[in-house]
Amino acid sequence: MTIYSKRTFGLSSLSLAVSLALTGSMASTGVFAEETEAAKAESIEKIAVIGTRAAPRSIGDSPVPVDIISSDDLKKNGSTDMIDMLVTSIPSFNSRAQPISDAATLVRPVNLRGLPSDSTLVLVNGKRRHRAAVIAFQGGGINDGAQGPDISVIPNAALKQVEVLRDGAAAQYGSDAIAGVMNFVLKDDADGGSLTVSQGEYYEGDGATTTIDGNLGLAVTDHGFINMSLQYKNADATSRSVQRPDAKALIDVGNSFVKDPAQVWGNPEINDDYSIFVNSGFDISEKARLYAFGNYASRDAVGGFYYRNPHNRGNVYSVDGGKTLLVGDVGLANGGPATCATVPVPVDGNVLDTDVYKAMVADPNCFSMNQIFPGGYTPSFTGTIEDMSFFGGVKGDIGVWNYDLSAGTGGNKASFGLKNSLNPSMGLDTPTDFDTGAYDQKESTINLDLSRMMTLGGIEDISFASGFEWRNESFEIIQGDEASWIAGPYASQGFSIGSHGFKGFGPESAGKNSRHNIGIYTDLEAYLTSHWLVGAALRYEDFSTFGDTLNYKLSTQYAATEELSFRASHSTGFRAPTVGQENVVNTQTSIVNGNLIQTFIAPPTDPLSAFYGGEVLKPEESVSYALGAVYEYENFFLTLDYYNIEVEGRIAQSSKIEVEAADYDALRAAGVEFPELIQGVTYYTNDFDTTTQGIDIVGSYDTELLSGNTKFSLAYGWTDTSVDKFDPETTDAGKVRRLEDGIPAHRATLTWAQSWDQLSMSLRGNYFGEYYATHADDTSEWGSEMADAAITVDLDVSYALFDGLTVSVGANNLFDQEAQKLKNGTLGELGAIYYESGPFDYNGGFYYGRVNYRF
Repeated sequence: MTIYSKRTFGLSSLSLAVSLALTGSMASTGVFAEETEAAKAESIEKIAVIGTRAAPRSIGDSPVPVDIISSDDLKKNGSTDMIDMLVTSIPSFNSRAQPISDAATLVRPVNLRGLPSDSTLVLVNGKRRHRAAVIAFQGGGINDGAQGPDISVIPNAALKQVEVLRDGAAAQYGSDAIAGVMNFVLKDDADGGSLTVSQGEYYEGDGATTTIDGNLGLAVTDHGFINMSLQYKNADATSRSVQRPDAKALIDVGNSFVKDPAQVWGNPEINDDYSIFVNSGFDISEKARLYAFGNYASRDAVGGFYYRNPHNRGNVYSVDGGKTLLVGDVGLANGGPATCATVPVPVDGNVLDTDVYKAMVADPNCFSMNQIFPGGYTPSFTGTIEDMSFFGGVKGDIGVWNYDLSAGTGGNKASFGLKNSLNPSMGLDTPTDFDTGAYDQKESTINLDLSRMMTLGGIEDISFASGFEWRNESFEIIQGDEASWIAGPYASQGFSIGSHGFKGFGPESAGKNSRHNIGIYTDLEAYLTSHWLVGAALRYEDFSTFGDTLNYKLSTQYAATEELSFRASHSTGFRAPTVGQENVVNTQTSIVNGNLIQTFIAPPTDPLSAFYGGEVLKPEESVSYALGAVYEYENFFLTLDYYNIEVEGRIAQSSKIEVEAADYDALRAAGVEFPELIQGVTYYTNDFDTTTQGIDIVGSYDTELLSGNTKFSLAYGWTDTSVDKFDPETTDAGKVRRLEDGIPAHRATLTWAQSWDQLSMSLRGNYFGEYYATHADDTSEWGSEMADAAITVDLDVSYALFDGLTVSVGANNLFDQEAQKLKNGTLGELGAIYYESGPFDYNGGFYYGRVNYRF
């Protein structure tokens, strides 16, 4: 029987290989002859195991669009961050650095096909990866409120390849796969290894980054392997800042305590960033294999916050906009009559030099926060991310059945702190450094997957798969130091409660919440004719918190000729609200219309949220359609895919709702403490419906030029999102615009890879279309505008000095393409020069050198 697609595996001989597709694991040590041959074939044709539960397929034979990025392709990038590597390789994949963005500074959210980071399911060796503890409270529009996995902890040294399924797959893999699936396949070599040292910095002379990574494969007798990888990295902070005009004005009138710049916009400082991954397998018989893999990672980060002006910062230095200082009265704080006679203290010029201020300082019954930070202060946000996982299982075949039984656990903990801050309500007894607590995310999974080949009616070689999954997820808020959350004796006088900038988690917030769910699926795939492949999947899931859901998927591919095939898919999907979104508590500082305000994030059922419309979260529901074509002729490969994703009840952080003075009494009656010190509230809600459509084009051409081997690659993505329905009480027009235009509608990457005997070169051009730019999350006229399109160029040149040793030099943003500058009236007002919401690095060009030794 002649089949037009160029399948590496014949369907009639795939019963053993099907088990691989169930897990996505590409680990192989020679246990099965078929798997060994498949591994060898990878150098000829890229093979994917996601997107289907039948045999692994070449990406041209897949009925859904799949990208395969090898470890070597990823390395042709100056960044050692996995997110940066993927942005330049995958159409419709976006991310950006986020200065002054609370915990999102520590874990950058990403988005695939215009949807938030938690709408993409992440797998490692085909097993579900746990999500990060960090929730993106700010900075991103699309990602506001998202809680996706932290893929930056996965080092390139540990990877064989990355597989990206750009198609809805909740019916195959469960919750979170509305936008697609990313599968990180770990190296499985039983011998050899590598050691790489890289060093780079930005053209501006800051952000110096040093990375050391290594990989080692070891044989375990003749039947198994252990493959170990390690990455260690340190990165200096960057600054793209100017002095704020209010800080300069203070310096001009004689305040010598103000720093220059008072506030820094730039990448955080990263210290002791290390990640260890281990992958292993062992043949216990000719028909069974044990496997295990896991990781441990940790990193420390220090980022900046907004500057607190010592004349007018509300509830710290003043409560009347800076006309007079906020002065604490010791007598009132002790429960007695007022004892401070030196009030008010007018703010005129440099208040530190005025006689009335000096008299107030001399009075032991009075104080102001100027005595601690006379030049104002800019808190530093500190965080430690710890990440771990372990999966183990056994796979093989019994009779005609292939099986894979596995269990695993993973966790991510984000510990937060503040330096150079204070708890104003404690008066002069406040510390300036705080341990504000932590978020701890844990997930455990048990899977049983079964598959076989079967004949039904006149149709042979039908791939049948079915399985069961049990999963438990918990989110814990760990209490911070008492000083970080306590309402001190001066709270009733108008002084802010808790560590300022990021209030610590108190006993009322601390606690652990969890849920569990079960999933059952079945999957069929078969060639109805030699040209026509069809597939169907059905999945049922039941959650302990909100009930059950049933989803399906249909897919097909038709080979019109040996070169041209057409494919299509249709599916329903869902994304369950995370336990973190249901229970998170936080306090953040935000800019609204150019003003700094304190906003409280509360669970949707908290009395504060409920007062302003919060309700129990429900799962998002989606309907997806896709249609595409694949053309392969000799060394030319091209795919074109259109997709349309409708999502109802999208979960996101609400817009900031102002807490009105008229509501104070009712809020107190509902159990809200000190509502007069809460300027705004947000919560998570099923707030809006969207339709996202787009076109992805991926192409490549291999030839010979300049007496060497040449490959041209193109990745283009057009993405368009429209907000079909939203609640104006909780989603404002600015947020709608960010959802619709916050990322470029057009993204393209064109790469020229050239290699000779010892020399190789990769030249890449990146196009970023127009987008809606915002500064400090401010969508008013002051802080936003449509930004221009831009092109950046990346270059990587490598030379093999001798067998195994390669030296590389290169640059990202070779010609130092400038990010979109803030417009007049906004530039410099908060100390920034560029819109930080752009699709490429606002820090400018980055050059690097790298030495790699393979053995």
